[in-house]
Amino acid sequence: MAFACLPALFLAGCMVGPNFKTPQASVAGQYRSIDGTLPEGAPNDPEWWHGFNDPVLNKLITLAYQHNLTLQQTGVHVLQARAQLAAAVGELYPQQQAVSAAYEDSTQSHASPTHIPGAQVNFQDLSLGLSASWEIDLWGKYRRAIQAQNANFLGSIDAYDAALVSLTQSVAQTYIAIRTLQEQIAVANANVVAQQESLRIATVQYNSGQTSQLDVEQAQTQLNITEATVPTLRAQLVTQEDALAVLLGMTPDQIVPLVGRSAPIPTAPVDVSVGIPKNLLRMRPDVKQAEEEAAAQCADLGVAKAQLYPALSLSGTFGFESSNANGASLGDLFKWSSHTVSIGPSIQIPIFNYGQLTNQVRAQDAAFEQSILNYQNVVLKAQQEVEDAIAAYIEAEKSVRVLTAANASAQQSVKLAMIRYVDGASDYTTVLNAEQAQLQVQNSLASAQGQVPTALVQLYAALGGGWQIAKGHDVVPESIKADMAKRTNWGGLLTPQNHAAPATKGEQIQQTYVPSW
Repeated sequence: MAFACLPALFLAGCMVGPNFKTPQASVAGQYRSIDGTLPEGAPNDPEWWHGFNDPVLNKLITLAYQHNLTLQQTGVHVLQARAQLAAAVGELYPQQQAVSAAYEDSTQSHASPTHIPGAQVNFQDLSLGLSASWEIDLWGKYRRAIQAQNANFLGSIDAYDAALVSLTQSVAQTYIAIRTLQEQIAVANANVVAQQESLRIATVQYNSGQTSQLDVEQAQTQLNITEATVPTLRAQLVTQEDALAVLLGMTPDQIVPLVGRSAPIPTAPVDVSVGIPKNLLRMRPDVKQAEEEAAAQCADLGVAKAQLYPALSLSGTFGFESSNANGASLGDLFKWSSHTVSIGPSIQIPIFNYGQLTNQVRAQDAAFEQSILNYQNVVLKAQQEVEDAIAAYIEAEKSVRVLTAANASAQQSVKLAMIRYVDGASDYTTVLNAEQAQLQVQNSLASAQGQVPTALVQLYAALGGGWQIAKGHDVVPESIKADMAKRTNWGGLLTPQNHAAPATKGEQIQQTYVPSW
């Protein structure tokens, strides 16, 4: 194999190791959970939160995009990966370069003209030179390393997009949870008011001698139980508000003024389409990230295989030397007659550590196979998440319809039970049971009303929507780049075009892309 590559030595050299191809993955033809309920047309606006027509939600998503610290950390990682790519490209040039200068003051013993032994002669040597060593990329070791770093760089961009999908989902679901808890607190408070009236009626009935004290005690017990649910709900509300503060990169005291203390639960849009499963491979950043990770590992396998072959290097020095010995002068340093040149090849052949290098190749091959399996697993999980979200959305809508009807019946039952109780046609147990059922139904209805938009948000995130909000914007805020520029000379890498993806998202990105400085 080595002889076959020799003619291409000074052109491009050989590239040992496999060339990456997108692994095969099992993708269903359609979502089984739809069953005609949701259309399979093109997905809705990728910035799906606008479909809820909730200005507060829109504002929260924007604030999270601008201030979330985890997202900013992921964006800075893109810069790190880009710098590592540039460093890998630098390995194509002479790997070792040095400018050297030396001065030597020597004393030697010589026989003097008067034949006095032990005469001392002093002279100085001065040298200045440039040396370089370049390992020729004969087997593609450095070019494979560039491919690996390029895939890591592109994967870091996909990781940023995946973080955006997760962030928009978390903000929306936390906001919906806040609105749901506010509604449940309102339901509990409304039932407290209603049960206070029931207690008043039971007390009046008891004072008039029409009922026993048991009715009063039962009414008081039910009232206390309902009142006890409010602190628990308020504690849960504070927890969600605090979680939202972290997502927005804010302190907890800033959330209530943003969200408010009461507003309707966001209503899911009527028109929801989910596309087809193969769209996941184009839309979901985590699927593309898994593909880039496999590509990077494939290239690392090539790097490991290249270590098995002889390494050919060219080393050379050029400089000037002068000495004041034998009547010469140190001032002759830069005369052409004082120049020195040395150049020559060297070859390193792995012999005694060949078994060690072979096992390193095996380890890299196993890692590559793991990355392939991981990609296939990510594709399957992506389909699972969509299927689960579709089922949750459809069933939550069914629950809302059923519970809405149940709530109307529960309210009517309470009215009728109270009328019968006042008329003496039934005891207070009937009222108590009706009030308990009403509270349970109304609380469940509020929860289900929150589950519908929550499931829809989960569905939008599973379809890969949300990262598109970053289009036209840099992955790192200007304030952070300014701080980094003060500490370190980043050259042109902080300029967006020098660390952005080399192709439009959704298109195939060439693994051999080597960006400019």
